[in-house]
Amino acid sequence: MRVAALFLAALALCGAETAKVEKKVESKLRDVARLQGVRGNQLLGYGVVVGLDGTGDKDQTKFTVQSLTNLMSRQGLTVNPVQVKVKNVAAVMVTAELPPFSRAGSRLDVTVSSTGDAKSLAGGTLLMTALQGPDGLTYAVAQGPLLVGGFSASAGGASVVKNHPTVGRVPDGGIIEREVGGDFNGRATLRYSLVEEDFTTAVRVVHAINEELGEKVAHPLDARTVELKIPKEFEGRAVELVARLENLNVQLQPRARVVVNEKTGTVILGSDVRIGAVSIVQGGLSIMVSSTPLVSQPAPLSQGKTVTATKKDVTAVEEKPKTVTVEPGVSVGKLAELLNGMGVSPRDLVAILQAIKEAGALQADLRVL
Repeated sequence: MRVAALFLAALALCGAETAKVEKKVESKLRDVARLQGVRGNQLLGYGVVVGLDGTGDKDQTKFTVQSLTNLMSRQGLTVNPVQVKVKNVAAVMVTAELPPFSRAGSRLDVTVSSTGDAKSLAGGTLLMTALQGPDGLTYAVAQGPLLVGGFSASAGGASVVKNHPTVGRVPDGGIIEREVGGDFNGRATLRYSLVEEDFTTAVRVVHAINEELGEKVAHPLDARTVELKIPKEFEGRAVELVARLENLNVQLQPRARVVVNEKTGTVILGSDVRIGAVSIVQGGLSIMVSSTPLVSQPAPLSQGKTVTATKKDVTAVEEKPKTVTVEPGVSVGKLAELLNGMGVSPRDLVAILQAIKEAGALQADLRVL
């Protein structure tokens, strides 16, 4: 009896381990796909920032002076642009994103960026600026004090700059004046666009939707798009249908991928990346050029002149090639450890991975940033 109990316990542990190994990676539908037609819209405007402490645009920035005089003329003041010389004004571009389903009177954040040669926008106030969409219509109006996450200071020919003092934000500085029309509940169909195209994931999304609704109302259009016909019970209630579907669990299809950043030498490796049999020979040639200034002076009481010259030395050093052989099926992480043990720099690792991909031995997608 005791042996049987131990056997059942061991079997249960094995089953638990198997279940743990075979655990599938799942995610919510709202994280896997985006609903088409539900997106923001970009807004752009040109404005003026005032109240700067002598860090505004200089006199040679003509469009700033023109903008200021035009603003004054609209306020009933007549000013000669030639006589306007101020340093507390800066011309800026104002950008914002109109969120989906925004209503008139709602507020949004705006970003203000200098377009002239202003040193800093800290302490400035954005004057009323119309924000327009690609169709040329005004959808929002922005105004308010700027928040700048940096500073710039100079004295005696020395200067110090932190972050970007010529870019700032106005939290809740924009007021929506025009709405983007559309009847969401009146739709007859919905379309989901996958974040990453994959035929397997598209089929799994369709299966999850049809199983949840109990009828075949969804079908894949391609590797990225899934179309859903709204059932009769949800006609006129598309919002409730989306709310019900966005929490569905969808099994993901992991993709082997390597992402490298050539600028910083950063390499991000996926756990499923494998490398075929390959031999790597890596070496480098270093060439150093140095110059030494020389001064040749004439003899005493002679009529000669002092002459300066430069002595140049060129030295070439070729490193001994480093060789490593990789067995089939080795992960990129293991390869990185081998190359690091050889003293290969991160930038050389990026070049090696690109060469392995070209040789057809890297069984993954290689993305270079």
